[in-house]
Amino acid sequence: MKVHDTRSSAHQTAEEDRMVTRKQKAESKGSESGQSPKKAKSENDSVRKNGKSTSEIAADFEKFCKATKEHLSIEQMREILEANGQEPPGSDDAVVPKCQDIMFYGPPDNCPACGGTLEYNGKEHICTGEYSEWSSCTFTTRDPPRRDEPLKIPESVEKSPVSDLIKKHQDPKSHPRREVVLVNKPFTRKLISLSGRLSRTHQYWRSKIEKHGGKVASHIIGATCLVVSPAERGRGGSAKLAEAIEKGIPVVREAWLIDSIEKKAAQPLDAYDMVSDLAVAGRGIPLNKQDLSEEALETIVAELKVYGKRGVHKDTKLQDEGVKIFEKDGIPYNCAFALCNRKLGLNNFCIMQLIMVHENRLHIYQKKGKIGDDARAEDQLEEWENIDDAIKEFVRLFEELTGNDFEAWEREKKFEKKSNKFYPLDMDDGVDVRHGGLGFRQLGVAAVHSKLDPMVANLMKILCSQEIYRYALMEMALDYPEFPMGMLSDVHFKCCEDVLLGFVETLKSTKETGPKAEARWADFSQRWFTLLPSTRPLVFHDFGDLADHVAAAFETVRDITVASHLIGDMESTLDDPLFDRYKKLGCSISPLEKDSNDYKMIVNYLEKTYEPYKVGEISYGVSVENIYEVELSACPSLDEIKRLPNKMLLWCGSRSSNLLRHLHKGFLPAVCSLPVPGYMFGRAIVCSDAAAEAARYGFTAVDRPEGFLVLAVAALGEQITEISSPPEDTKSLEEKKIGVKGLGRKRTDESEHFVWKDDIRVPCGRLIPSEHKDSLLEYNEYAVYDPQQVSIRFLVVVKYEEQEVKYDVEEPRTEAD
Repeated sequence: MKVHDTRSSAHQTAEEDRMVTRKQKAESKGSESGQSPKKAKSENDSVRKNGKSTSEIAADFEKFCKATKEHLSIEQMREILEANGQEPPGSDDAVVPKCQDIMFYGPPDNCPACGGTLEYNGKEHICTGEYSEWSSCTFTTRDPPRRDEPLKIPESVEKSPVSDLIKKHQDPKSHPRREVVLVNKPFTRKLISLSGRLSRTHQYWRSKIEKHGGKVASHIIGATCLVVSPAERGRGGSAKLAEAIEKGIPVVREAWLIDSIEKKAAQPLDAYDMVSDLAVAGRGIPLNKQDLSEEALETIVAELKVYGKRGVHKDTKLQDEGVKIFEKDGIPYNCAFALCNRKLGLNNFCIMQLIMVHENRLHIYQKKGKIGDDARAEDQLEEWENIDDAIKEFVRLFEELTGNDFEAWEREKKFEKKSNKFYPLDMDDGVDVRHGGLGFRQLGVAAVHSKLDPMVANLMKILCSQEIYRYALMEMALDYPEFPMGMLSDVHFKCCEDVLLGFVETLKSTKETGPKAEARWADFSQRWFTLLPSTRPLVFHDFGDLADHVAAAFETVRDITVASHLIGDMESTLDDPLFDRYKKLGCSISPLEKDSNDYKMIVNYLEKTYEPYKVGEISYGVSVENIYEVELSACPSLDEIKRLPNKMLLWCGSRSSNLLRHLHKGFLPAVCSLPVPGYMFGRAIVCSDAAAEAARYGFTAVDRPEGFLVLAVAALGEQITEISSPPEDTKSLEEKKIGVKGLGRKRTDESEHFVWKDDIRVPCGRLIPSEHKDSLLEYNEYAVYDPQQVSIRFLVVVKYEEQEVKYDVEEPRTEAD
């Protein structure tokens, strides 16, 4: 056996960062998970148990520690720990503070989150237990629960000079409560200015900054720092940014706010500098440590390293030798794995392939490392002369990594997640669209030489390009080049869906708060980022997080996989790739003439029901570029849907990366029911009578102003239920397929509504305030539970236009000031 090291090994870091959301969501956060916020201890709470103040207790503890350290040996302290059910640490230095803690304050009880053991590290108590096979328990506290039982004193300690002192604290009723050190608010005495389109709204950050002791200024004069969007540099920077640079005010990334809040202390501004951190590429900085704009740039241009079940890894450097993935009995020997464990500092990946080279020579390729830190990953290429030995070694490695049998997984998809073991990402057979779609150089040529109508060819060119799918995954931090996230199997999506639905049901059926609720959310977060690996995993906290980062991400990745199957490998199509994919789409697309009645009607409908979409400080209007009439084979025809009752022409928002799947198979219901906009109706297809609502979903990014809105005819049925708050149970609505109208804070003026195509109502009218001022929804939304009651009719291509932006600048100061 020959071993070839293609990359030097390096130690992996254990630090985990929160993921910053790449896609700005317009919806406000929905109902929280029911967790009660922790109440801060009052600064005036100086008197404790037995009438002693916290300072007196601290002084007593200091004397107690000095006496016990002087008169008790390390061995005696170990005996005390063992006698009271505490595992002695390996290090002598760690034994002393742990023993002193239990003697003075009492032995800690089990973890309130998982029932595991709490270990004292000299600063706080940390749970050493496993919450589940997916995650370690993340519970930590400075004030742990204590056992209501006397301290057990070993015989050797009974004879020590400090025996009476220890016995004084033996009774649990005499135990004082350990003082919890108050953490200073990280933004105290800081004036922070915000600029540009951040991952959260400026209103959100204002409330967070003020909650943590700071103030937000609309100007930059006197500001501690300016927090800017990564997009600021791409579009030349705002006036506020230029002024900050001129005045020498630090300009930092949004991650400074996030990390300062999470770490409960203001982080060094230099580490988050945006002005000097312009040339990240080539410096070996991990993706999860880079500014988001630089990370986006790096992953968008990066070549996908594994594009599907039969794709040989790019880093093997064997592509020129005519290699292929080894197969036996229909099983390709190619695996991708992930493992996310926040407590252990793990967010790791592994790729393992058995590669067939000429003359039946086999190579086992294995690459492991931290997701996002490719420079420090380890990879190894081993050459094997005997096929059977190579197969046995591959199977052994699979079992070592996962604790499961390879054959059972590949043949029957039987797999049981093991603690601290990898979980496989089940790749599908095909080509990820980020590899097989049209590259930048191919786009123009493909459209010019197509037999399609030029406007249709241009649309297909957009939908078959790599760019929109790369951007979509990048915005969700699911774009790591080692994983074919756009080519996952139905088995894998079913597993993701089951985990999500199971968690949602658990949330709705339990009313846990405090440590148990926090541990449950942390466990689910780690499960999710093991199934859909991210360069920036975070811990979810509420239903809004589930909607934005879980449900929407799942639906997008699922739809990109459908697009990957439709598009395939376009480089292998020599003649007319766009026409070929158009035929596979099974959808008739034809451009509307701009002087046609339908075109004018749609433009009028959009203008009447649109309001500027605001992202941070910037508002966006829209203009219509083109309109296409579509007829889907997967949807009922116009004649078929006209036979159904209560028909309306409604707006539906769709990001461009989801559109190809919509045109191929029609709309799918939402993946789950959550008490937040977009998912509050349960597993339904949701439309709106306001183009403003759909435009929020169609918006892509400030540097990519094109977007798509969809107009569909929805038949709401004989019975329509009106609601102004999230229904407690959506299952009955789903089962009965009752049409639902969600009443928004704004509605269209009914006096301007009209009828189209005989009896299809078009709720076109100016947006006016409704009587439902407390509704969770801003605009009216309509839910349909049967996909055969919705027919996509038009595709509206719009351009988002930045409206006039005004920056608040403080008047110059005069000498008199």
